[in-house]
Amino acid sequence: MSLTVENIKKTKSNLNYPSQLFINGKYQKSISEKSFENISPIDGSIVNQVFFAEQEDIDLAVSKAKETFNKGYWSNLSPGERKKILLKFAILLERDRLELSLLDTIDMGKTINDTYNADLPTSIDNIEWYAEIIDKLFDDISPSSKEYLGLITKEPIGVVAAIVPWNYPLWMAIWKIAPALITGNSVILKPAEQSPMSAIKIGALLSEAGVPDGVFSVLPGDGPITGKSLCLHNDIDCVAFTGSGEVGKLVLQYSGQSNMKRVQLECGGKSPNIIFADCDDLDRAAEASAYAIFGNQGEVCSAGSRLIIQKDIEKDFINKVVQLSKKMQPSDPLNPDSFAGAIVNTEQLEKINKYVNIGKKEGADIEVGGNITMKETGGCYFEPTIFKNVKNNMKIAQEEIFGPVLTTLAFSDFNEAVSIANDSEYGLAAGVWTNDINKAIRASREIRAGTVYINNYEEGVDSTIPLGGYKQSGIGRDNGAQALENYLQVKSTWVKIT
Repeated sequence: MSLTVENIKKTKSNLNYPSQLFINGKYQKSISEKSFENISPIDGSIVNQVFFAEQEDIDLAVSKAKETFNKGYWSNLSPGERKKILLKFAILLERDRLELSLLDTIDMGKTINDTYNADLPTSIDNIEWYAEIIDKLFDDISPSSKEYLGLITKEPIGVVAAIVPWNYPLWMAIWKIAPALITGNSVILKPAEQSPMSAIKIGALLSEAGVPDGVFSVLPGDGPITGKSLCLHNDIDCVAFTGSGEVGKLVLQYSGQSNMKRVQLECGGKSPNIIFADCDDLDRAAEASAYAIFGNQGEVCSAGSRLIIQKDIEKDFINKVVQLSKKMQPSDPLNPDSFAGAIVNTEQLEKINKYVNIGKKEGADIEVGGNITMKETGGCYFEPTIFKNVKNNMKIAQEEIFGPVLTTLAFSDFNEAVSIANDSEYGLAAGVWTNDINKAIRASREIRAGTVYINNYEEGVDSTIPLGGYKQSGIGRDNGAQALENYLQVKSTWVKIT
């Protein structure tokens, strides 16, 4: 189905808004029947009432997940059999692509163009990639003497809790559940309370694909109750989390307070994007730099939010980005021609506005933007905003704003650029733009970040490339073969040959 205004309206008019927990292969209300309002940031309207998972619901889901895992209904299937089921799931995602895209757009305000043309295709690719790799991985035999046989095998870890953010609701969920499921684990997905609907819907799709009852559950709720309870549960063997550093540190604490469950964290960033004067295509660099912060309303953990420009070109380059930002204004998320949509909720909108005011008080100058906009819609919208005359010790240059706010900083030489880039508690991503390959490689080696983009920023990245951070950007990796390690135990078997 093509993405047209007519198809969007037709699908939306028949759209079912999922609201229940998914446990043991079926939808059900929470045991207490507690629920919360699901509000769309597009216009401030209440979409539905979503049931809220509390301790009793969590205990039920975890017990079913553990029972199913121990009985081997999924964990003992051959990799080839799990592969067939996950590939069928990918087909079902494509079948329901527009419906799932609309659910994410309505939930968190991102554009239908992004959800339909980026989030869903990349989610499907991720499922297919993990499905295809799983029966091509081999265990090892140690190079021991002939009197012994050393087997090194990998086994599923058990019950995995996947706690995911609201900025890419389905995509981030798939990043966790694809490698966790394909390796034979049971999975409990807790979506962000701001964006629960697509997560709830895929419970039925996984069952339709052939995943046994109990293997996959969806528990909507909040962080302090639902998320915390999952992290403290002694029958959960791994928590895979994407979100703020503040909550990530709590997840680590909860692991220590309970059963020392494995923890995988992706906790955001304040990523530098360095523009050297010898870059041979400054127009392309400016376009990529603008998209790196204003795409998805700036609600991206790896956003290029610190633009670090060599002084020789600083004024002209900032002007290029300013002009581009004027074409990246927010508008109706349900219009397929819109570049940017709504901020996820009023709380996040107020946070962005607060940081803009902090930047002014710190002495930085607004070059463009800086205002809440489209108030007449009842929704949450903010203008693309660019600060100049920023110092790297300012809050707007150090703290993650998670919105369309760009700080620009100037440097004189290579060492200063790298020093500014590394002067952050985060280390998720970085960009380097230069025509000098030696300079590019040196920068990549010296910048402390999990991913360094050379003469691009997040262009063409696919499921083969691991994503994760240094420092307070997290532990472990999503994507690539490396992500499988989060969900596997390594077992050594030492055999005496007689």
